[in-house]
Amino acid sequence: MVLDILLGLIGLVIAAVTLRDVFDTVVVPGTSHTSLHVARRLVLVLLPIWKRIRGRRRALSGNFAPIVLVSSFVIWMSLLMLGFGMIAYALRSLFAPPLSSFGEAVYVVGSALVTIGVGESEPHGSARAVIVAAGFCGLAVMTMAVTYLLEVQDSIGRRDTGIMKLNTSAGEPPSALALLERYAAIRNQREIGEILHEARNWCATIRQSHSAHPSLIYFRTERTGPGWPAALGALLDLALIAEWCLRDESLYGPGILLRDDGVRVATELAAMIKLQPRAVDTSESDLRELAARLTTAGYALRDDVDFAEFAEQRAQAQSAVTAMAEHLGQPAAILIRR
Repeated sequence: MVLDILLGLIGLVIAAVTLRDVFDTVVVPGTSHTSLHVARRLVLVLLPIWKRIRGRRRALSGNFAPIVLVSSFVIWMSLLMLGFGMIAYALRSLFAPPLSSFGEAVYVVGSALVTIGVGESEPHGSARAVIVAAGFCGLAVMTMAVTYLLEVQDSIGRRDTGIMKLNTSAGEPPSALALLERYAAIRNQREIGEILHEARNWCATIRQSHSAHPSLIYFRTERTGPGWPAALGALLDLALIAEWCLRDESLYGPGILLRDDGVRVATELAAMIKLQPRAVDTSESDLRELAARLTTAGYALRDDVDFAEFAEQRAQAQSAVTAMAEHLGQPAAILIRR
């Protein structure tokens, strides 16, 4: 009797902790507050293996994040089967015929969890509540899985739309200088301010969706080329150029705001997956070459450009983005494409 009570309590704890992890991961924005962290632990285990298989020079494939996501739901359902199976086995005498083994108990509650209900033993008394609870939890988890997948697809679509638009004008990997030269070549410099505003909206979208569901960090769409870290890095370079180089006061404020938003996105996401910023070496000679090419393209530059401070600001702004790109095995944004 005492062992059955202990077994039932342990099963109840396993089921409760699992449901809390599902709820915090799928429903509540932000990271899970439970001790399981199934999705995060799967990434920690599978990411080094995946990188070793693909090699250092190859980025994560588009299959990595979906495999982690599906595996998370498989583990959650398995843990629920284990927890409810322990409870059912503790109440085995309330089934007709009585459950003969722990495996049979897991099978009975598992059939309830997946809502097929093919168990041969009929529950009575409190065992009925266990079966009903298992069926309800299984239905809830599967419903949340479908809803979560739709939300993931929507978030990825909004993120990748901005990346593809940027790659069209900035190249692959994207470069802020290439973007500015492209817009100068097509005589469309007046749209630079609108790009800065749209980039802030894009950063806000990334911050909201990826902070709420960290698994989105690892989703990669093949047609987006280098991926979202490179796009974010290019937008940060564009913001810094508008702030430090271009003699256009209408771009100065939007540039500062975009820089602040971009740095916050990169810093928060890097901290969320426990990445340390990477040092970025930006030479003054590269910045002087950038300024010369902007002048050639027809842009008016400030007379008092402080290239030393510009280099320091870029190193700070790109540090978290570079760490994210290296973590994902993807290239960072380039300052000058030669």
